[in-house]
Amino acid sequence: MSKVYICTAIPYVNGNPHIGHAMDYLLADTCARYCRLQGDEVKFQVGTDEHGNKVFSTAQKNSVPVEQYVQENSDKFLNFINRLDISYTDFVRTTDPEHIRTCQEVWQKLKPHIYSAEYDGWYCEGCERFVTEKECQENGGICPDHQREYQRLSEKNYYLRISDFKEQIRTAIESDQMKISPAFRKQEVLKLLEDTPDISISRPRKQLSWGVPVPGDDDQVMYVWVDALSNYISVLGYPDSEELKEFWPATAQFVGKDILRFHAITWPAILLGIGLELPKNIVTHGHVLANGQKMSKSIGNVIDPIEVLDRKGLPAFRYFFLRHIDSFADSDFTWEKYDDAYNNELANDLGNLVQRLATLCSKNAVSGAAYLGHLDPEFSALMDKFEFSKALNYVWQKIQSLNKRIDEEKPWTLAKNGEVDKAKTTLLSLAQELLKVSYHLQVFLPETATTITETFSSEQILPPKAPLFPKN
Repeated sequence: MSKVYICTAIPYVNGNPHIGHAMDYLLADTCARYCRLQGDEVKFQVGTDEHGNKVFSTAQKNSVPVEQYVQENSDKFLNFINRLDISYTDFVRTTDPEHIRTCQEVWQKLKPHIYSAEYDGWYCEGCERFVTEKECQENGGICPDHQREYQRLSEKNYYLRISDFKEQIRTAIESDQMKISPAFRKQEVLKLLEDTPDISISRPRKQLSWGVPVPGDDDQVMYVWVDALSNYISVLGYPDSEELKEFWPATAQFVGKDILRFHAITWPAILLGIGLELPKNIVTHGHVLANGQKMSKSIGNVIDPIEVLDRKGLPAFRYFFLRHIDSFADSDFTWEKYDDAYNNELANDLGNLVQRLATLCSKNAVSGAAYLGHLDPEFSALMDKFEFSKALNYVWQKIQSLNKRIDEEKPWTLAKNGEVDKAKTTLLSLAQELLKVSYHLQVFLPETATTITETFSSEQILPPKAPLFPKN
């Protein structure tokens, strides 16, 4: 049994949970459930990023104390995570006193790599991010995500000397000591690393008042990188807890492709600067597109995950986003695709299979099917590479094969022709095979897998009182 630590990027609390957050949670949860199935002890972090100007100014606009505003918004994410049945162990908030203490410990440890300098350059207020001259020119002076012009800033900040760690980071990525998945993202990061400048890690208090104070300098407040990124180790009680020794380095950190550079360059620089090992895996997912376009408030094509959940329920939500949204690449969501997947795959392939087989077992007094759980090597090979959508495809092929077997072996005809024992043996074999499928399915659809397992392993197999996936 291994100790496994799984991390998700903590969302900024200045908006509602969106589909991208759901992908982080679902992929990490699938990984966590798979590891537990193999007997590993799993620590699984989720949380919220709560400092910064956008949060502070929005709270002021709404005439709400900032502490109340971040509490209310953090609760939205916590409720969303719980509704998705995410099996996390720890929820961290960057306003937690323990987290603030960790940030200040990290800062003190980084001091040999920190210097003070005047910043004169570009800044995106929407991203709350400094932008290089090269990036500004490539984007025509406009942030592609927020469609707003970059601001010109001139202020005194503290900087982290990324140049101190570039060679170590490059070596770690090239050797897969810190493995980046999918493989093509690895080359992207190595290219970005070449041009990565030293980064600003503070802002003047007059520009950023809502944040973690810089130790020893009342005029400066920590900028997002040391603050938000340190959550991964504040959860473990950095700097001197037993949990840190047991669970760090992280087994896998799940991030969206738009924040990969910060997790594959900035975060490793911080870790190297404080003497900690780098994460073993950084797993990157793409964007969920709406009708082939990136979701955007300005276009008006944003899909509300709560609306998707309400439409067909949680198992359908988990199924679609874990099978039909590629684990790594950009993938498309449409309501038509979602409804087709529900009706043709969940209801027809799986729901009908469960109802049909349980009814046949009940009519022929078949009971007590059993499966001594072990995972197929082909399935494990895909899961070990974080190729979860392919792994779920593998399971679904087994479901479709079972449907085919029932049609080919016709246990009802055997019973009708007086071959009762053969009919029972056939049905018991089919039920055992479905239990095997259910064992694999539980990492993706735990609720559905539980129902299937309870149905077919009971002493008296009876069809579920209601269809697993009723069509409507």
